[in-house]
This record gives sequence, C-alpha cells and structure tokens, in this order.
Amino acid sequence: MDKYYITTAIAYTSSKPHIGNTYEIVLADAIARFKRLQGYDVYFQTGTDEHGEKIELKAKEKGIEPQEYVDDIAGQIKTIWDIMNTSYDKFVRTTDKNHERVVQDIFKKFYDQDDIYKGEYVGLYCTPCESFWTESQLVDGKCPDCGREVKETKEEAYFFRMSKYSKWLADYIDSHPEFIQPESRKNEIMNNFIKPGLQDLCVSRTSFKWGIPVTFDDKHVIYVWIDALSNYITFPGYEIDGKESDFFKKVWPADLHLIGKDILRFHTIYWPIMLHALGLEMPKQIFGHPWLLFDNDKMSKSRGNVSYADDLVKEYGADAVRFYVLHEMPFASDGNFSIDLLEGSINANLANTLGNLVNRTIGMLNKYNDGIVENKEVTDSFDEDLINTCLNAKEEAFAKMNDLKVADALDSVFRIFSRSNKYIDETTPWILAKDENSKDRLNTVLYNLIEAIRYGTVLLQAFLPETAEEIFRQINSEDKSFDTLDKFGYYKSGTKVNDAKVLFQRIEKK
Repeated sequence: MDKYYITTAIAYTSSKPHIGNTYEIVLADAIARFKRLQGYDVYFQTGTDEHGEKIELKAKEKGIEPQEYVDDIAGQIKTIWDIMNTSYDKFVRTTDKNHERVVQDIFKKFYDQDDIYKGEYVGLYCTPCESFWTESQLVDGKCPDCGREVKETKEEAYFFRMSKYSKWLADYIDSHPEFIQPESRKNEIMNNFIKPGLQDLCVSRTSFKWGIPVTFDDKHVIYVWIDALSNYITFPGYEIDGKESDFFKKVWPADLHLIGKDILRFHTIYWPIMLHALGLEMPKQIFGHPWLLFDNDKMSKSRGNVSYADDLVKEYGADAVRFYVLHEMPFASDGNFSIDLLEGSINANLANTLGNLVNRTIGMLNKYNDGIVENKEVTDSFDEDLINTCLNAKEEAFAKMNDLKVADALDSVFRIFSRSNKYIDETTPWILAKDENSKDRLNTVLYNLIEAIRYGTVLLQAFLPETAEEIFRQINSEDKSFDTLDKFGYYKSGTKVNDAKVLFQRIEKK
C-alpha cells in the first residue's frame, strides 16, 4: 500500500482561529479522506505553533505564564478541528519536549556546518506577523502582510546563510514544475524573492524568552522558522545523523504541504533550503491555497468581520459549513464568505439538489413499493445518460482531486445528484405508478435512482462524511468503497430502504 503524508501549516496560538483559518484543515481533511478511500496509507498531521514574542506579550497582558496561555488556545484550536470532523492522525504542539530537543540539535548542526553565523540585526519588525522587513518592502510605511505598524529593531542574532543556496533552490524549482502549486504562486516566488537574490535569514532572538533556547548560547532563543517548520520532520521521528525512526523513513518525504498563500515564501524558500542543508529529500508538493474573504475583505478581528466555525456549526451543522468552504473556494483565487452566501448555498445545493433527491426517492419507494428496491431491467434511453453521468463523474472527481481542484471535484459529484433529479422529471414515476403494465419499468427507475444516490454518496464521503453515513443508512447500503464505482449496479436488488429523514432543512429568510 502506497503511503501519503499530508500536512497543514500549524496554527499560531495567539488567538482562536476564525472560519478563514479553518478552511485549510477542512481542505486537507477532504484530500486525506479521498486518498484513504483510494487505498493509500495516509498520515495526516496538523497542530499548533506555540512560541514567539507575540505569545509572550499576550500571556503578560493576561497575567499568566506563556505555557498556560498556549495550553488554552491549543485546546480551542483542537476542539474546532474536531467540531469540523477532521480525521487528522497527529495533532502536534511545538512546546513538546522531544520537538524542542530535536530543533536544538538541528540548529547546532547548521551552526557546526557553517550554515548559521552570529551577527546583528538592524531593521524593521512586525510583532503580529513575527516578520522582519526592509524599508523597500513596506507598503505605505507599514507591514506588507497585515498593514500594521512596524518598529525599528536592533539586536544580536544568528543568521542562516540563505544566499549560499540561492542558485540550488532556483535550479530545483525550475526542474520540478510540480513542486509549487498553483503555477501563479511559483512565478511569484521566483520573480519576487529568488531572482532578486536571497537575504540571509534571522534565526534567533534575544529580545524575548518564550522560545527554544540555543544550547550553546543561552542569551538566544531559536526564532520561529527553524522551530515551526521543523515540526513536519520532528514529530514523525527525525533525528540528526541518520538516527531517525522507522516511521519517519516510511513517511518522508511529505507528499503535500498544504498552506495559506501568505506563508508561501517560508515554505518554498526557507524550508527547502533547511531540508537540503540537512541532507533530506524535498516534499513532493507545496500548495499555497487562496484566502477565504469575508464580504470580499480579508478576515481580521480588528476589522470585526470574522465568523467562527464552532458558532456556524451550532447553527447550520458541520457538513453544511464543510460544503461551503470546500465548494466556494476557487483553485487559485480567493473565495468569499458571508452568512447570506452560506445560507443560499445550503438551500440550493444541500436542501434542494441533494436532500430533496434522497427524500423524494425514498418517499416514492415507500409509497409505491413498500420500500423494496428491485431492478427489473426494463430500460429506456434516459437510463443510459444517468449511468454515464455517474461513471464520468467518478473519472472527473479522481482527476480533479489529483490536481487538488477540490471544489471542481465536488461539482462533479453533485452533477450526479442534479442529473438524478432531472431523471425523475424525465421518467415520471408518479405516472408509471398508475399503470399496472408499467410496474417493472417503475421498479427499474427507482432502482436506478437509488443506485445513482449510492454511487454519488460513495464519492461524497470524503467531503461530507456525516451526511454520507446518513444517506447510506437511509438507503440501507454497505457498498461504500471506491471499488464499487467500477460499474453502475452494485446496489443489491431486493433491499428494503429505511425511512427518509430530512438531511438539510431549508433556511427561510428572516
């Protein structure tokens, strides 16, 4: 069985994540679930990034220790990941003692092989983003990432010789076109950062204490990037000098790092260079996903335009929220979120297209046939198009998921449900039910509908797992594996369906 190692970026424990932050874990979960259904041995890692000046300051404001502060926020993040029904295998925290020890070993190794040197940092620093900037990188004199004020900073620091690896990295990216996706992100990294020449990177700080100490110079703590990025290797069992665990040897290199486009340069410049300096293979792909905006504006607590996943799930259910963030996010451009758009999506796609189809079909079976599904094989030209829609949707969904075009894959699945609704209108079961001579044809139509629902639901499992389980229960089917998609007709003739229950309530505008 082939392995598949997928990671999200680790969430920063400065505050509770909003729905825009939550999109990434749901996207990763859909990919991980789909890969498992395809037969891969999946390892799915997520977690929290827990060190830094910002956290030290926030803990001080609350009058508590930083560890107590991050314990609380990490707990909130994990709870939201669980509320969203995400199937991660490992939830990591960078305050883990073993992680801290291996990060110290990695830092020392870099220093011993002259990849790290001591110097002095003089420049402009954004505390919320934990990023250093040059004057020319500022936008209107402010941080280009978050738009906040920067402050002049001068302190002793260790630096990583990024410049030493500039040519190697450019050559690697050029010769591995699949490495950075989408293509537009690759061009941005090459043109904006690598071609102008890489700056050496500040990798330690002395102005705060909440970090992993440098073992050979205790004035310094290891700065965010060597600490946070290393989680992808430390938790599976990396050790320096070839002492890594069997599990690490099995899963590394990662197949996919799924990250927000705002941290792309850290993952496509700093991380590959660090791995190269450690003598490790590169991850196979780094995907910089777009942002989920709120009414076309970047979500931010300071702007007061955030929604939280736990509140939305309480109101609409986990699968409704999952569907929205997966379906409404384009592959390479930002998506948009608002309560009106969410409710419109629930009504159009989940209540009407999917819920209505399942409800009507089971209702007709119970009304006309005591709930028994029998394939009498009395066919018509309408049947062929329904069957082809199912088989084509499978091929399309597989191809789209392979390209990480998750919204498009979900569209392919819903094409089955839309086509099934049209099939009801074409075949008019309520008219067939009035004619005793059309009984076998009616049975065949209802069988085809239940099989189309089953077929689509097998694919739906990766995206809406709770809804898929409920549909399988209602149609009384255990044929859930991708192996049952190689043909149309796996549903067992003679099976009795269960009672229909509403999958998604239609939302009436207040």
